[in-house]
Amino acid sequence: MSTLYVVATPIGNLSDLTVRATEILSTVPTVAAEDTRVTRKLLNHIGTSPRLESLHEHTTPDRLKSIVAKLESGDIALVTDAGTPGISDPGAALVREAVAAGHDIVPLPGPSAVSTALSVTGWTFARFLFLGFLPRKQNDRVSTLKSVAAEPGPIILYESPHRITVVLADIHAVLPDRQLVICRELTKLYEEIFRGTASEAALHFGEPRGEFVIVIQGLGEQPAEAISDDCIVESLRDLGLQGLKGRSLVDRAVELTGAPKNRVYRLSLDSD
Repeated sequence: MSTLYVVATPIGNLSDLTVRATEILSTVPTVAAEDTRVTRKLLNHIGTSPRLESLHEHTTPDRLKSIVAKLESGDIALVTDAGTPGISDPGAALVREAVAAGHDIVPLPGPSAVSTALSVTGWTFARFLFLGFLPRKQNDRVSTLKSVAAEPGPIILYESPHRITVVLADIHAVLPDRQLVICRELTKLYEEIFRGTASEAALHFGEPRGEFVIVIQGLGEQPAEAISDDCIVESLRDLGLQGLKGRSLVDRAVELTGAPKNRVYRLSLDSD
């Protein structure tokens, strides 16, 4: 059986393409790409010209099967426009079909906007939550943000310049005191890293351009004394809806918020 190589590509700076990725892209007969125009620029950069197959969110099942069928006669490399395939892009569908057909799947690690943004926060954490792009409707965005308000680790979002202003307004409404690290145009000529609250970011990015990665500080990263009673009560409420009660409820809320147990217990009594 042939091999599907899942190849991470640069998120901006073409020099970030790994030696191994260059070797694979230079030898496979076919490359499946989210946007063939973007991938052609990368392939021209390394001086190779394999056959390109388009694979995007509107690719039909029949078209997907035809790409998998090409694995019968040779290896294929899967790439996305920027970063690692399968993360907020349609590449997962091809991987799933190739696995079902019995082909080998070989990942080539490399650039990722998620890990790149997390690496510059300076925060210590044991977990993070990646949400990709928030919903288009404001009510749905606000609901999503409220549902992750008690997340102990950083929360990572992708956003476009067209929606960054309204998303920052929603973050301010739900998490007004949270620190953000916002990475704009990572690894590109006009790369920028902003640190501050959502309201400060809205003023800073008055005329937003480029692609954004927003990292919201997790609840566990904040000093216990900085966590408001409202945040603790919100956590208790959410956990109660999940069926927790009594000691289990308090212990889990302490774990998520990092607040002293006696404070959480007191607020649990007040919220009954």
